Amino acid sequence: MTLPQVWRLPRIITVMQSFRRLLKTLLGATIGLVVIGVIVRATDSGMGCPDWPLCYGQIIPPLDDYKAWLEWIHRTVAALIGLIALGVVAAAFRWIKGRRSLQGASVALLGLVLFQAWLGRQTVLESNSGASVTAHLATAMAFLGLQVWVLTRSGYPERIGSILQARGAVVAPIIAAGAMYALLLFGSNVTATDTGLLYPDWPLMGGTPFPPITAVSSPQVVHRYAAAIVALILISAYWIVRREAGSPRQTRQLLGAALALFAVQCVIGALQIFTKLAPWTQTLHVAIATVIWALTVGAAAIALLEARASNVGAGDGTSGAKMGRREQIGAYIALTKPRIVELLLITTIPAMFLAARGVPSITLMICTLIGGTLSAASANVFNCIIDVDIDSRMARTASRPLVAGTISLGSALRFAALLGLASFLFLAITTTAMAAFLSLLALGFYVLIYTLILKRSTPQNIVIGGAAGALPPVIGWAAVTGDLTLAPILLFALVFYWTPPHFWALALRIGPDYAAAGVPMLPVTAGAPETARQIWLYTILLVTMSLILWAVAGMGSVYLAVALVFGGIFLFRAWRLRSEVLGEGLLRGASRLYRFSITYLTVIFASIAIDAMLPR
Repeated sequence: MTLPQVWRLPRIITVMQSFRRLLKTLLGATIGLVVIGVIVRATDSGMGCPDWPLCYGQIIPPLDDYKAWLEWIHRTVAALIGLIALGVVAAAFRWIKGRRSLQGASVALLGLVLFQAWLGRQTVLESNSGASVTAHLATAMAFLGLQVWVLTRSGYPERIGSILQARGAVVAPIIAAGAMYALLLFGSNVTATDTGLLYPDWPLMGGTPFPPITAVSSPQVVHRYAAAIVALILISAYWIVRREAGSPRQTRQLLGAALALFAVQCVIGALQIFTKLAPWTQTLHVAIATVIWALTVGAAAIALLEARASNVGAGDGTSGAKMGRREQIGAYIALTKPRIVELLLITTIPAMFLAARGVPSITLMICTLIGGTLSAASANVFNCIIDVDIDSRMARTASRPLVAGTISLGSALRFAALLGLASFLFLAITTTAMAAFLSLLALGFYVLIYTLILKRSTPQNIVIGGAAGALPPVIGWAAVTGDLTLAPILLFALVFYWTPPHFWALALRIGPDYAAAGVPMLPVTAGAPETARQIWLYTILLVTMSLILWAVAGMGSVYLAVALVFGGIFLFRAWRLRSEVLGEGLLRGASRLYRFSITYLTVIFASIAIDAMLPR
């Protein structure tokens, strides 16, 4: 390092400290603005100024109207935040030249401020409509989350390494942050629909944990269910990060703080009910939720940046070979495991036919398919990211893009997160809140519970983890009706009991692959005879469940005939497999059963759709 460079070091450090102080000021002001916004909402002051940007046509509102003053203060603080954001952009380009990542993010912050100002205007002009209120909060939280990212990123050098390994310590905080963002939107939907006091009790809802779900009750029910699921996601994420060697200390601390605050948040949520939405409980509820969101984003940001910082100069993990646009697109599509996505969607559309007792809206079907595809694709990409070490040791998966080095782990992570966010928002906007919630549940369960916890630890991994793959028909049902009854639960059970025979038949064929990778699949830990016996038992449960569905859901003769014929064939093939547990007979029998299981699922759900369209 030359002498002039040494002289410049104190100035560089001072400039970055000043930039970070400006960011902290912006972050504090934004949290304050969120709190003021809740006070405005809780005191019914949102229309205190009926016009925009003035208040009753004046710069200063009437002195005798406290609601006008609350709204005016809210707008004034928002304007100050806009000026601070503008200052952040100016500082990024003037003080820290060469930090392109910070400069680009600062411009994005300013863009979000301007968009938020426009949304604020629309909220006033639309008299605080539900959609505008939720969009306003969603943008505010995105703005705050980006601030946390920029603040965290400013603590690392511009040139930083690439992610070469992304297991639980990286993925779990990302899932936790995404789940917390979704919960914030579910809560905003409760406010927007004015259903906060729909149920006077807590934690029950009308004296039961499973109340009837209607268009009116759905926002409140979904919010409470989502809170329970997010609590489990936070617990799982914290446990995963704690147990993984080398996880960043700050990530563990931030997730631990978020989890502790979430427990407090649940108490505040109960107090909202018991105090009949006293303004102080509403304010505290949203303020704590905002802090939890910031903590989870910070945990995810540190996890990502620490993973990159530990590999400075190591390359990005790709082969370095140049690919054309078509090859790149093909590699990203391969990451999503299209065949698995296709199999999941086979169960979604027939469930929609059953829910509608006929042909549902074509637009709704298309939107549900798009949202479901994005959600399943996100889960599969996360799975590829986490299991890249396993895939590299298995012949069946050795050509996957991350193993082959055609896509970097960092790019795959961004792709997976973008797909997950897009799926949730798309389903929430175009279908129902319940469908969006169930997609979030499926994604979180598959990534955290199955991939990160169960897959490498128990031979029952596919049984428990199969719950995620059994949710698509429930999502399809919820997209049509917005509710849940016994019929979609039976559809869930049908796919749930189908999964072990289907997957274990595959595992029998490629058992040596799993053994080499150290994955405790049932054929590896218990052997072929026990696996064949378990396949037989689960096939019995599967066929039984298909007949229960016929009786309970009021299915007709078409479905019954298919369930009996194809169920009988499935039972016969599973029984034959028990006598072919050695040598080539085992491989042939497992291959036949695996292929037939796909045919069975396709035909049984096709019969559900056909039966639903027939007149009764």
